[in-house]
Amino acid sequence: MTTEISYVSRYDRRVTQVQDLLEQDTGLTGSASRALAVRLLHLIDEAPEKLRR
Repeated sequence: MTTEISYVSRYDRRVTQVQDLLEQDTGLTGSASRALAVRLLHLIDEAPEKLRR
């Protein structure tokens, strides 16, 4: 018996969480919500620390 373990990065988990939220709240398709999630996270990650808090 073998168990497959797949690695999922923290970034991918964040994208998936935002994507799921966008799909539920906006009705966007999977690919559209994923593209928007990537853009939103990029914007948040690039913002200066003072703006994020």
